[in-house]
Amino acid sequence: MKYAYYPGCSLESGSAAYDVSVRAVMQCLGAQLDELDDWNCCGATEYFTQHELVALSVIARNLALVDKQYDQLVAPCAACFLNLKKTDKLMADDPKLKAHVNEALGAGGLSYKPGTVRVRHLLDVLYTDIGENKLRQMTKRPLAGLRIAPYYGCQVVRPLNGFDNTEYPMKMDELFTWLGAEVVDYPVKAHCCGGHMTQISEPQAFELIRRLLQSAQDYKADVIVCICPMCQLNLDAYQSRVNSEFDKSFNLPVLFLTQLVGIALGLDWKKVGIGKEIVSAEPVLRQRLLSGAGA
Repeated sequence: MKYAYYPGCSLESGSAAYDVSVRAVMQCLGAQLDELDDWNCCGATEYFTQHELVALSVIARNLALVDKQYDQLVAPCAACFLNLKKTDKLMADDPKLKAHVNEALGAGGLSYKPGTVRVRHLLDVLYTDIGENKLRQMTKRPLAGLRIAPYYGCQVVRPLNGFDNTEYPMKMDELFTWLGAEVVDYPVKAHCCGGHMTQISEPQAFELIRRLLQSAQDYKADVIVCICPMCQLNLDAYQSRVNSEFDKSFNLPVLFLTQLVGIALGLDWKKVGIGKEIVSAEPVLRQRLLSGAGA
């Protein structure tokens, strides 16, 4: 299995634990990820608020950079996945827009034909391409005893994704049951974390984060698992502020999907970035999994 790989900006900075765990897990599973040469930022949500054509052209440049030997591009970040997939669809649906985007790409000697590259989120690849049988067979350290709240966020589950239920997604839930974990009922799993609202209106942002943390605590989760760098950042980095604002005592580790998959596969904890989170996951992992092997 070979895929073109688009890590995105966050995975090279604050969410480095996601990137290192993605690479380690996929290598362990025998899947090859080849990073795009000279990729650029997808613009997250900001570019679209300023100029749609510029935003689409910036994103389409990444699609145009995919080597012809690949027909699939894997993006672990929910925002990157959504932007890349949305750009491909908008160009396919609007010939005039496609022409304008390709005119912009032409300034750099590039062009993109919609539908050439299939954009995939990493969760979809793990669930569909790797699959239940292989994940069960490869599990060396089952996650038995660990209660997980799977948090999808609001971007990867939008109707455009095409691989999970948009109202109540279940692919990550199922995947973790294959690895032996106890997946809690988490009714807010597709709710918004507030995104960049922490930089615009803290009261609203902190209330959205509080709801997510409160639900995980109410259902007695040991850890929240994310597939989006922004979601992980908000729930982890602002947890202490939410505690202060609402007189709470949340102490919930917030990890990435591939970090716990890596642990289940028997990978060294540090190799999958355990310890880079702000609310430490090590105490609960040691307690619930009854083994510090590899930590």
